Amino acid sequence: MNPVVGRCPICQEALEVTRLYCRVCDTAIEGHFSLGRLCRLSPEQLQFVETFIRCEGKLNHVQEEMQLSYPAVRSRLNDVIRTLGYDVPEEAGPSSEQRRSILQDLAAGKLTSEEALRLLGSAA
Repeated sequence: MNPVVGRCPICQEALEVTRLYCRVCDTAIEGHFSLGRLCRLSPEQLQFVETFIRCEGKLNHVQEEMQLSYPAVRSRLNDVIRTLGYDVPEEAGPSSEQRRSILQDLAAGKLTSEEALRLLGSAA
């Protein structure tokens, strides 16, 4: 079986389930059903969530397993939280040491430019 996709491959809007089927008793139910919040996540975000859960929510373990810096892991977690529809509290700007680490991670390819901007507080 193929995994359920949550977004339209053409326009990227959320998909809606309209039919459920039981292979055992051949029952079909039609209507309008939600896929749930986790179907909003991209494959990369789902992989991050699986790693996060496997690491029991310990960001330092996620860092080690994914070979990313703390700011990169924090940024990915915040992206998942936002995608699920929750607010992420604004934090104070990064210290000069954190800014240096963010820029080094960007240069090393450990962060995307969007993640770096968000961590540096420049993203809208």
